[in-house]
Amino acid sequence: MLCEERLGVKSYTHIVEPDTAVPQERLPELESDLERLCAGEPVQYVLGVAEFCGHRFRVGPGVLVPRPETELLVGAGVNALRGMELGHSPRVLDLCTGSGCIAWSVAMEIADAEVFGIDLSETALDYAVSQFSPAGGRSLPDGRPEKQSPIFLRADVLDTEQDFPYGPLDPIVSNPPYVMEREKALMRPNVLDWEPEEALFVPDDDPLRFYRAIARWAQRFLRPGGVGLVEINESLGPETADVFRLAGLKNIEIQRDFFEKARIIRFENRLQ
Repeated sequence: MLCEERLGVKSYTHIVEPDTAVPQERLPELESDLERLCAGEPVQYVLGVAEFCGHRFRVGPGVLVPRPETELLVGAGVNALRGMELGHSPRVLDLCTGSGCIAWSVAMEIADAEVFGIDLSETALDYAVSQFSPAGGRSLPDGRPEKQSPIFLRADVLDTEQDFPYGPLDPIVSNPPYVMEREKALMRPNVLDWEPEEALFVPDDDPLRFYRAIARWAQRFLRPGGVGLVEINESLGPETADVFRLAGLKNIEIQRDFFEKARIIRFENRLQ
């Protein structure tokens, strides 16, 4: 990944062109990058970008690196939107937006969508806002108009009674913190020592706090017939589903990822 990004070679270049040499003038930069990798820093931080849903997103210290599993959440959200018969431009809310990769990916798939992303971290929001901004030297893919870019707002998702003037919403999507503190021992150092704890971990004695908050956001702002999709801790599928069931949300479904692990909960806001 490092050589592809820095030198423009392919992962197989050393096999098909074994005489290829690294230009002498590039060695200091590569040696510096390798020192960072050897220290355990995520390769995405070193490169400054992460691939997600066919796009390249800026990432760095203070923002969560997008995971392949989360692409399933985006796909589910896009499919839900395409299955809705709406007489208006869809409104999408991404809670705990982080780098904005979910919000941007949905926005780029649904051309007329109004997409909003909320996060408490100023660092994460700086990344989210500038992902494809001309000020950041990057243009929007496919000539997407600037006016259709997601709107990012700083707010605490756990503050469930705050004003939010952009409803009613058609879907709510979220990849909130869900890793329990006791699961830290199972995690690799390049995640544990580098990525922001507030984007990953929840207390062992209250691991579903964000899902209760999301359920309340859905109660307040999800239109009748609207859909919610959230990524979950694989070990807490039934317990997480119960949160939405107790909140009066309907048609609750646990969906599995490519490893057959519980990964997404889908729910709907239906009138009684």
